[in-house]
Amino acid sequence: MAKKALIQRELKRQKCVAQFAEKRKALKQAIKEASSLQEKLNLHRKLQQLPRNSSAVRLHNRCRVTGRPKGYFRDFGLSRHVLREMAHDCVLPGVTKSSF
Repeated sequence: MAKKALIQRELKRQKCVAQFAEKRKALKQAIKEASSLQEKLNLHRKLQQLPRNSSAVRLHNRCRVTGRPKGYFRDFGLSRHVLREMAHDCVLPGVTKSSF
């Protein structure tokens, strides 16, 4: 189980990304449409003044059950350990152990 503080930090980042998404998108679009270099620099400076955690790049996928950040399967939202246990317990529909 991941530390509670790390899970809460990730949730805080998700809220920050959602809060500033429209503003960030508008600034990026304005930078693309800007004609002069000075205007682009001013818009870029405004973009840099937004909180760092408002960037979606800073988000990290975590397992829904344990909060583990590594070994994450996007299809299920689970880490490899939990995925394996749930597959063996037949909790995940359509997932079977492969055999060749």
